[in-house]
Amino acid sequence: MTDEPQDNETSEEPQETPAQDLGNQAAGPVVGGSPPAHPPEGQPPTPPAADTSETEDEAPSEDARDEVPAEESAESPVAEQQVEESGAPAKEPAEKKKDVIPGADLEPIAVEPEERPLSAEERARREAEEEEARAREAALTADTVEEEQETRAPAKIEGDSRYLATGKRKNAIARVTLLPGKGSFEVNGRPIEKFFPRPLHQTTARQPLAITGYEGSVDIRVRVHGGGISGQAGAVRHGIARALIEVDPELRGELKRRGFLTRDARAKERRKAGLKKARKRPQFSKR
Repeated sequence: MTDEPQDNETSEEPQETPAQDLGNQAAGPVVGGSPPAHPPEGQPPTPPAADTSETEDEAPSEDARDEVPAEESAESPVAEQQVEESGAPAKEPAEKKKDVIPGADLEPIAVEPEERPLSAEERARREAEEEEARAREAALTADTVEEEQETRAPAKIEGDSRYLATGKRKNAIARVTLLPGKGSFEVNGRPIEKFFPRPLHQTTARQPLAITGYEGSVDIRVRVHGGGISGQAGAVRHGIARALIEVDPELRGELKRRGFLTRDARAKERRKAGLKKARKRPQFSKR
């Protein structure tokens, strides 16, 4: 009988240990859990431990990001001063790319401007200028004269023959007599060099003879009156060209092409009443 109660005591001990363990667990902090709502008597309340795992995983806030560049910018001048004091070479900044104009290495293409279409008046004026230039070159070029002399020989004139013609220019009238001879040229009983002192007028009067090749084989006698020196020279040329057609009718085409057979009707315009000249008016005064 005495042994049975002992067994009961031993059997009850293991049942009390869990309660003590629970009291001890409630008295101390619980790792990984929330603190007990009512700590046991005689022990001060312990603050909750900070969860470091959660703070490490979280990203830095915007305030922290803003503070970092400011600190770095504040430290950069100090670092530059230290580099200058130490004498170490500073890092050269990266070379900026030069501004390159696109297409600068390409060769330009020359574009010829398109000519605008000419009007009828401009076309006629250009054609007239070209014809005058060709006639002037043909008349004053010695090469053309020599070629014509070689291709065509002057016709022979009988000893007793005379050829008469009349030439006109402006108000001048020239009566020309063409005789067989050795090339003498008289105007109003004087040599041409004395009557026409300017070489331009001499050349103008001799042009028909130089072109046809009769300059050294005939004598010219001219009676001219009226007009001025320039008009008289043109009248002599017109009369000599007409006389040469009487000698050789085949010369008509060449002389006509050069304009020596055409009567130049251009003359000074007459003065009108109330005007100073043909078209010049006196100055108009309103007041």
